[in-house]
Amino acid sequence: MGQTPLPKMLKREVAPEDKERYQTIYAKHEGAVAAPTAGLHFSRELLKRLEIKGINFAEITLHVGLGNFRSVDVEDLTKHKMDSEQIIIPEDAVKIVNTAKDNRKKVCAVGTTVLRTLESSVSTDGRLKPFSGWTNKFIFPPYDFSIPDSLITNFHMPLSTLLMMASAFAGYNFLFEAYKVAIAEKYRFGTYGDAMFIM
Repeated sequence: MGQTPLPKMLKREVAPEDKERYQTIYAKHEGAVAAPTAGLHFSRELLKRLEIKGINFAEITLHVGLGNFRSVDVEDLTKHKMDSEQIIIPEDAVKIVNTAKDNRKKVCAVGTTVLRTLESSVSTDGRLKPFSGWTNKFIFPPYDFSIPDSLITNFHMPLSTLLMMASAFAGYNFLFEAYKVAIAEKYRFGTYGDAMFIM
C-alpha cells in the first residue's frame, strides 16, 4: 500500500522501477514501511564474493516504522521517544554472532536497523540473545556497543536518530570529519545515497 518512500532530496516522482530498486535482495518478511538502506548496496554477486572469502551471514529482522524518519526536536535527547518496532533475532543468527565473538572475529552490522536490533537483546556478559518482540531503543552518544565491531551505513540527514546512532558508533568528531569529505566530494545522502564502512 502507498508509494515507495523516496527521499525528498531526489526531487522526482516515484517511478515503477523504484518498487524493485528500493528493496534488499535478502528481504524475507513483510512488515517494514521502508527498506534498510545500507542493505541496498549488496548484490547477489557481492554476497557470493563475501561468502567465498569465508564471511558468515546472520539474518535478523527489524520492521522499520514511520518513527524512523521523525527528526529529533528536543534538546535533551533522553526525552526523545522512539516508536516501537518489531524485531526478530532467531537462534541460528545468535549462534553465528556469538561464535564469531567467541573466536575473536569481527561482527559487522549492515545498517543502523541491524545495529539497534543487535543492541536491543544483549546479555550482561555481552552476548547476543534470541528475541522476538518489540524495541524502542534510542542510541545516541555516549554509548558502549556490545555486539558489532564495525558498521556499514548510509550518510544520514541532519537531526535524525540515524545520524545520532552513527555518531555514537564512530565518535562525533570522526564521523563529522567524514561528513565534511562527503559534502565536499558531493556524495549522495539518504535512501539512494552512498555508504560508509566504519571500523
